[in-house]
Amino acid sequence: MLVGPLPTSLLRCTSLVRFRLERNQLQGDISEMGVYPNLVYIDISSNKLFGQLSHSWGECHGLSMLRASENGITGVIPPSIGKLSQLRILDVSSNKLEGHIPPEIGNIMTLFNLSLGNNLLRGSIPQEIASLKNLEYLDLSSNNLSGQLGGSVGQCLKLRLLNLSHNQLNGSIPMELGMLVNLQGLLDLSENSFSSMIPTQLGDLSMLEALNLSHNALSGRIPPSFQRMNSLLYMDVSYNKLEGPVPQSRLFKEAPTEWFVHNTHLCGDGVKNLPPCDHTSSYQKGRKPRAILLAIIPATVTFMLITALATWQCKRKKSKAESGKGLEQVKMFAIWNFDGEDVYKKIIEATKRFSDAHCIGRGGNGSVYIAQLPTGEIFAIKKIHTMEDDKLFHREIDALIHIWHRNIVKLFGYCAAAHQRFLVYEYMDRGSLAKSLQSKETAIELDWTRRLNITKDVANALSYMHHDCFAPIVHRDITSSNILLDMDFSACISDFGLAKILDGDASNCTRLAGTNGYLAPELAYSTRVTEKCDVYSFGVLMLELFMGHHPGDFLSSMANRSTSLEDLLDIRLPFPETEIASEIFKVIVFAVCCIEPNPSYRPTMQQAIKVFSTTERPDDQLDCLQTDIVIPSTWS
Repeated sequence: MLVGPLPTSLLRCTSLVRFRLERNQLQGDISEMGVYPNLVYIDISSNKLFGQLSHSWGECHGLSMLRASENGITGVIPPSIGKLSQLRILDVSSNKLEGHIPPEIGNIMTLFNLSLGNNLLRGSIPQEIASLKNLEYLDLSSNNLSGQLGGSVGQCLKLRLLNLSHNQLNGSIPMELGMLVNLQGLLDLSENSFSSMIPTQLGDLSMLEALNLSHNALSGRIPPSFQRMNSLLYMDVSYNKLEGPVPQSRLFKEAPTEWFVHNTHLCGDGVKNLPPCDHTSSYQKGRKPRAILLAIIPATVTFMLITALATWQCKRKKSKAESGKGLEQVKMFAIWNFDGEDVYKKIIEATKRFSDAHCIGRGGNGSVYIAQLPTGEIFAIKKIHTMEDDKLFHREIDALIHIWHRNIVKLFGYCAAAHQRFLVYEYMDRGSLAKSLQSKETAIELDWTRRLNITKDVANALSYMHHDCFAPIVHRDITSSNILLDMDFSACISDFGLAKILDGDASNCTRLAGTNGYLAPELAYSTRVTEKCDVYSFGVLMLELFMGHHPGDFLSSMANRSTSLEDLLDIRLPFPETEIASEIFKVIVFAVCCIEPNPSYRPTMQQAIKVFSTTERPDDQLDCLQTDIVIPSTWS
């Protein structure tokens, strides 16, 4: 709650390394900020600062994060930004920046997050964006960008969120966007002037959860390939010129009318408030002769064109508000539109001020509550016990704002008020893996195929954290209690309170932390944390998953001895068929490699992905259930 100007002495402090003043009421001209040769991190967002971004920022060669969003900054984005070769996050959204996006941004090969939304930027999206091979988050929404999109964005293959809404982009939607198979959170092209047909290739975005193509001039059909988008939770194609049948899927049959309104003639069997497609056919057969229809079309089009031109400005403002309202109801915490104070009140009401009746779990540093908001959305709220746990609270936030993966629990928001500390997560219906393994009834539901899928989910998440993030992230507490399952038994890693972002220039040493029984043995004599600590925990977790209980006692008695796969399987399930047994054998052998005492002998999570994704026909001569597996002496 700091107020007043930025101190002159602070602005001239050239020895600054980290500079954080976000979410205050500070005022001042940032044009006076000079060169800070040691600066690696600056966050001055959500204040009342003004002035221009200085060209001298390009001399802060070690800078990895620059956040200055939600201020009153004017002027242009200086081309010297392109000199920041270590920059990973650039967020200057929600200001009054003008001019073009400098093509020099394409020089920042390390860039992970580029947020320039809600400014006054104009011109086309530079082709140099294609050079940002590590980009995962791109938000250029709510500007005055124009021209055709081209294929530049489609070459940023690691993108997980793309928001280009509320601009003046035109032409067709590039089919190259279908190559962005890692898109997960959002693809938003709404409120532009895209025309022609929706590319069939968008149906390849199998991980995508939210798609908004509304308020454009798109024509033709909704591609049947959209039936393959199994992760899709929200789609809006309203205010276009689409026609023909809506693809057959459960999502579209249960979709609200607002997703499809104001199109030429969409139909769909079983889709609410849309005419059935067979009815449409009979309707068309009963029309007057085709010649009369063709005569009417030019007059109708002319009338519609005049009307559209006369009301364009009014409709654009209205539709923007309607679009925002629709998104807010689908996802209360959508990053582009929510009222924090309103959501806070709804959470307090939904949990009855965190009453025990809404508590679904307790941990060492927090309790978890279930909150169902008036929109129908359900969230898991992790309330921090004491202010002494504040460090863990902020560490969890710092880790999760840098990562976005379908197998990592989503952080929708957090409250950091003086009297209240809580985090808002997606709700996972089946709770923890540990809970599912405890009960015989739920353990039987976890059949061998589902357990193999959980193996792949956790491996994918850890591989992403270790090898594909802007910097490696080590979780440090991979346990069955921190693996959550949804209704479809998909797994997500949770609880990042002990996570550590590794720095290549630092020692990466820390105090001992984690859960007994999952800790790597080298942590008993060394405080150095590496990715191999997670690999060890992953090995223990995999053995626990297929044995049905923690393997500690068993492995300590079997150290340096061999045992058959049959003796390592959960006795509550029938033995697997030959093909499944072969897959399980492959996982167990890999898990045993993960718990090697010497971390240098352990595999990487990238190797895990390769092993688990390789499909080999099982050897008919090999009985995997009776094949011996040698247990290392880790536990002795």
